[in-house]
Amino acid sequence: MKDMAREAEKLRAELRRHEHLYYVLDRPEISDAEYDGLMRRLRELEEAHPELATPDSPTQRVGGKPREGFVKVRHSAPMLSLDNALNEGELRDFDRRVRELLAGAAYAYVAELKLDGLSMAVQYAEGRFRQAVTRGDGEVGEDVTENARTIRSVPLRVDSRWPNLEVRGETVMNRRAFERLNAERDEQELSRFANPRNAAAGSLRVLEPKITASRRLDYYTYFLLTGGRFALPSHWASLDELARMGFKVNPHRKLCASVDEVLEFCAHWEAHREDLPYEIDGVVVKVDAVEQQESLGFTAKAPRWAIAYKYPARQERTTVIGIEVQVGRTGALTPVAHLEPVAVGGVTVSRATLHNEDEIARLDLKIGDEVLVERSGDVIPKVVRVWAQGTRRTPFTMPARCPVCGGRVVREEGESARRCVNVDCPARLKESILHFASRGVMNIDGVGEALVDQLVDRGLVKSVADLYQLTADELLTLGRMGAKSASNLLVNIARSKMNPLPRVIAALGIRFVGERTAKLLAEALGSMDALEAASAEELESVQEVGPKVAESIRQFFREPRNRELVEKLRAASLDFTYEADHPGSGPLQGLTFVLTGTLPTLSREAAKALIESAGGKVAGSVSKKTSYVVAGEDAGAKLEKARELGVTVVDEQELRRLAAAGE
Repeated sequence: MKDMAREAEKLRAELRRHEHLYYVLDRPEISDAEYDGLMRRLRELEEAHPELATPDSPTQRVGGKPREGFVKVRHSAPMLSLDNALNEGELRDFDRRVRELLAGAAYAYVAELKLDGLSMAVQYAEGRFRQAVTRGDGEVGEDVTENARTIRSVPLRVDSRWPNLEVRGETVMNRRAFERLNAERDEQELSRFANPRNAAAGSLRVLEPKITASRRLDYYTYFLLTGGRFALPSHWASLDELARMGFKVNPHRKLCASVDEVLEFCAHWEAHREDLPYEIDGVVVKVDAVEQQESLGFTAKAPRWAIAYKYPARQERTTVIGIEVQVGRTGALTPVAHLEPVAVGGVTVSRATLHNEDEIARLDLKIGDEVLVERSGDVIPKVVRVWAQGTRRTPFTMPARCPVCGGRVVREEGESARRCVNVDCPARLKESILHFASRGVMNIDGVGEALVDQLVDRGLVKSVADLYQLTADELLTLGRMGAKSASNLLVNIARSKMNPLPRVIAALGIRFVGERTAKLLAEALGSMDALEAASAEELESVQEVGPKVAESIRQFFREPRNRELVEKLRAASLDFTYEADHPGSGPLQGLTFVLTGTLPTLSREAAKALIESAGGKVAGSVSKKTSYVVAGEDAGAKLEKARELGVTVVDEQELRRLAAAGE
């Protein structure tokens, strides 16, 4: 056994070295077949003797199970965005501010290529890969550990002088991998990714790690932290240390003694950006010395010691040869221009979004016009303006019926988009099912994105109501679905039939009708039939229902396919009547509460139930009519609004005391 253990460890060390040579340094020493042979031998040893396997073994890169969602994780220190400089003048203004704030002290800049991808923080404990988290909103991201483990340029073990280490960098997809992925999606008749950035973001956030592994993502690091602070006294030293430890660091960087050197670096790579194997959209400029960074500090949203110099979007002229309408996952109709193919920044563009009918009118665009098309690294190509009117111009009109399902299309007052209101429209069906099954609605545990994709793509579910017709035999034909999982899912689906009418109403996906409005409607009208037959006046008489919500409800029930869905749900024995609880004079009767932040012991739903059981009401926003704001940890804008309006703020303990006052 000792010999096998030594062999396994030797193989792991050798495989790690070859991974670093191939994926980080781009200097492979052995063929793919030789590498596969080493990996196969190590896998054989670990499978025969599981006790030999280690979490950081190269065989463990792809081993995570599919999940139904991602856990939120707070960052050790905020991952702030950067302010932008769009031209030389704005970059020189940044340099002037730095010079003034540093009061004449000497300083240097580090200029790095601004890779167009998805920011990610990776943590190590005692040199071993522990967790990976996306940037998210900068304060809280999503745990993508199992997916990040599949990225070969993310080391699973590092030689670190710090027991706890965090690196931050950019997850990207190079152009070759992007082109291959879109070619594969064309063969599978799936929609193409718009650009490498979207593809990288989507690949990192899929629920199946094996899919992430197949997408060949790359990870370039640029920050080195320990305990939420920079680990070394200069940024340049951090980049060198990251490279020494085996992380991939972009070699195209420069330590600059002046802003003029920075501008030279920016100009060079703007001219050579198409020579790179990945997309960039500018250059990041940072003050090198960490002590000076700390002195410069931060604004509310960005560091004062760094800025992103953004390259101008690439533009070319071409002709609009047609316009089609796509239907998105929320039912929104988006016009898309078909163009004479044109190379824009090294990429052939044949389609560009027109956003909505108001944008077409603003552009005064007609089929046959010559237009200026813009492509930036982080957006789908778009039409900037009409360059020249065509000799034969054909006007375009948005359709009155959905081009996918033929259902009714409506445009709400004050909105720019038209929407298909058919919940079962194939274009929006997956989103409708996910909403229907979500925790705050019908709460069908096990119905997540991966399952919904299979159910819809295989034609097993063509309507939300088809969930109640699924059989064990059908479920067993799906990937990664065993007998026990199928049985549990069917039990959860059957259990959802016990949900009360307010949840059923919320599950229909009527615009502007959320959980609270659904409950108010059920309490006031008492049945689904009454809701369907209610006039606008009757609907507006319901508490908190105004003309906009009332009209949305009426639009929903005017669509025959939605009425058909309701009948299918009735046939499935969902609860279509409701007898409202009318609590007596509880201690909170007549009081309105707003919840914000995370309470110590009560979930949001539990706090709401406590308030309502004591006769109070819970509102979603703070106003002068609010009686109390209940604030927990990380309370946000609602707490600030309460203070502005002079609304009383209480914590969980005080809420419990108020609710129990009548006992």
